Amino acid sequence: MRDGEQTPGVSLTPEQKLQIAKQLDVLGADIIEAGTAVISEGEQRAIKGIAREGLNAEISSFARLLKGDIDAAINCEVDTINLVSPVSDSHIKKKLKIDRETLMAMTIEMSEYVKSHGLKVEISAEDASRADMSFLKSFFTDLAPIVDRLSFCDTVGVLYPERTREMFLVLCNSDTPVSVHCHNDFGLATANSITAVMAGADVVHVTVNGLGERAGNAPLEEVVTALELLYNVKTNIKKKKLYETSLLVRNLTKMPLAPNKPLMGDNVFTHESGMHVHGTLAGTSLYEPIDPGIIGRKRRFALGKHTGKASVKLALEEKGISADEEQTQKILAMVKELGDRGKLITDADFQALVDDVLRIEREEKIKLVDLSVVSGKNVYPTASLRLQIDGEEIVEAGVGVGPVDAAINALRKAMAGMEMDDLRLEEYHVDAITGGTDALVNVVVKISRGDKAITASGVSEDIVTASVYALINGVNRLYE
Repeated sequence: MRDGEQTPGVSLTPEQKLQIAKQLDVLGADIIEAGTAVISEGEQRAIKGIAREGLNAEISSFARLLKGDIDAAINCEVDTINLVSPVSDSHIKKKLKIDRETLMAMTIEMSEYVKSHGLKVEISAEDASRADMSFLKSFFTDLAPIVDRLSFCDTVGVLYPERTREMFLVLCNSDTPVSVHCHNDFGLATANSITAVMAGADVVHVTVNGLGERAGNAPLEEVVTALELLYNVKTNIKKKKLYETSLLVRNLTKMPLAPNKPLMGDNVFTHESGMHVHGTLAGTSLYEPIDPGIIGRKRRFALGKHTGKASVKLALEEKGISADEEQTQKILAMVKELGDRGKLITDADFQALVDDVLRIEREEKIKLVDLSVVSGKNVYPTASLRLQIDGEEIVEAGVGVGPVDAAINALRKAMAGMEMDDLRLEEYHVDAITGGTDALVNVVVKISRGDKAITASGVSEDIVTASVYALINGVNRLYE
């Protein structure tokens, strides 16, 4: 959690950190490094709140080789203090401006100070991957009888698997557990973490979704899934909770994932290609490395220019709609035509195509009659909506952090009490279709109700109007 929150742009409140810690505990994390106590009063409240929650996980705080840092962590009632000790000559000489012998003496002194307070000690050997190997080996050997864990930190992500194996076979030679802490600058954090485990490491430092400074840290979900399913190394992590944990962290940190992010990205278990869909329907293992349910995910079939007839038939079956061969082919042709034009085909778009081909008349539950928004530098954003819901006119207003948020809050209020209280906005994306300040805006939303989810879009020159259209389109399809 400490490294994850060091991601540029991420800053969590004590309440949010506690929420994540509780989820990590449910997930089965053995150790939670809750933060760096000396940073601020808010950080101390967060760490102390997590430490007092009675979680099963061991709670740790990060600290430098300074009594002030250590005392701040001790006051937070943690179980363990992770002391960072730079071990490469460049860090020792340029940053600390001392020599190796002084560093060793400081590390031993501060470790014993922590132990005298009844706490565990983990030593993070900073920049270990660029340290002199003979010094690093003696560093680990001298500290092993004193501390509870020794962590090898690939601080700038320059390790590679062959070198990782070579170093860990040498360092994992005592009864003191060795940890591996990898950064992902060359995209090798997962590979290096796994190699370290296979060479004797007992603990892996990871972050949810691979958050962290620069290119991030070794991703929890990748390391766990690869260890268990590819290397048959058992962890205490409940893999079915991985996706919900990823979503929680994604929402609280406001850090989106690339669609092709391994295991957690939106596209990982999504199939559009006709050949892949046909194969997946014949046997799910043909185009998927694992059953998505193992990590709490679901398989999805997308529609676009690569779509085949099997996808259209499946989509129709899921909606409980019957279509003959000619109608199916016509729907498929229209889907491909939209795909060729670069259009993202949402669930609502597909339903509209089906309605057109099958001549299905639908009365929309909600219609937007009027929308007005007030926003400005010294004005609290406010939106007023006039809607028709089941033929009844409703006028409602809402406020928010911005005009879009205000309009969405007004829509929620308008729908309250009409069996729509369980509606959830899962995702919200904005794209400019054309260039310039007068660009058309396409807003795509994913909304859900219970275990049913749907995507919908809205297009307008005005982002607020496009957002409301997208939500209304989704609601109309979701509540049919």
